[in-house]
Amino acid sequence: MPLLRRNLHTERLTGGRPAPARAPQVRRESEPPRVVWRFSDGKPGHDNQSLGLVDALQRRTRIHCYDIPVQPGAGRHLLLGRFPDGGLLPSPWLIIGAGHATHLPMLAARRARGGKTAVLMRPDLPRALFDLCVIPEHDRPRPAANIIVTRGSLNRMQAERSQAQDRGLLMVGGPSRHYRWDHRRVVEQIAGVMRFSPVRHWVLTTSRRTPPGFAEQVRKTIFNRNLKLSFVSWRETSDQWLGAQLRRCCCTWVTEDSVSMIYEALTAGLPVGLLAVPPRRNDRVVSGVRQLAAARNVMTYSDWSAGRPLPRPQQVFDEANRVAGQICGRWGGE
Repeated sequence: MPLLRRNLHTERLTGGRPAPARAPQVRRESEPPRVVWRFSDGKPGHDNQSLGLVDALQRRTRIHCYDIPVQPGAGRHLLLGRFPDGGLLPSPWLIIGAGHATHLPMLAARRARGGKTAVLMRPDLPRALFDLCVIPEHDRPRPAANIIVTRGSLNRMQAERSQAQDRGLLMVGGPSRHYRWDHRRVVEQIAGVMRFSPVRHWVLTTSRRTPPGFAEQVRKTIFNRNLKLSFVSWRETSDQWLGAQLRRCCCTWVTEDSVSMIYEALTAGLPVGLLAVPPRRNDRVVSGVRQLAAARNVMTYSDWSAGRPLPRPQQVFDEANRVAGQICGRWGGE
């Protein structure tokens, strides 16, 4: 498979809930851009995390990012100290990967071509093998010099103040390792949100895990000529779709199982409501979602239906930019 070179351009945070204040960065345009190798296993959720970090790095320093699809044989290449998939690419300053399939290729690339490795999410391999491990707090990693603990997984969202007053987004997941699914209960909660919220225009989007026929069931249950409800399947969305929607909405509701989407909405700075689904057990992921509600960063449907207003997040969620800042501070990217 061909390697893809990304020439990323500067983007600037505007409006909304700002990132933590920092001194303006001075770019020395005469210096050559730093080279980033981004390994991809092709899974959209993993790509979203690594691209979020790449975007954040670009906002701080000049980089050229090369996307390298994961290929078989990485273990052999690691043992032999070579990495033919790198071809004629310039040697990396930073090697990024998310997902277990990227781990051995990252290590093989570093041994053969140098650079620092930044693995996203908890690795299966010993963490000491990587220069940096970026791990969500719900995984409860032990403190170490090469570990950055984040609130949720990284993503590509940025906080921007929405001008919309009458548009909301409903994001629906499905059964997972951590949550079961209650079709009727989710539909009833969506109906309640649409009936009692002042928002009149709603967009509902699904995920790969959403059971077949869900959107049709919502359509049959909710009929109100004063409301506008649009359905967008995950198959119809692009990489940029969610960010564009969040910028156009004044609030969002997310099923509890969709942890990544919860953090994307929080990073965008929007009020976030949770549509309840039954947990399989009280594990680390379920506990993490409950802690968000306890800290008033999100609101459960039961609390909202009792008459409480949907609040904006009490904290700023800007983890990709925070991690990018630490990487540049450690390895001279600023």
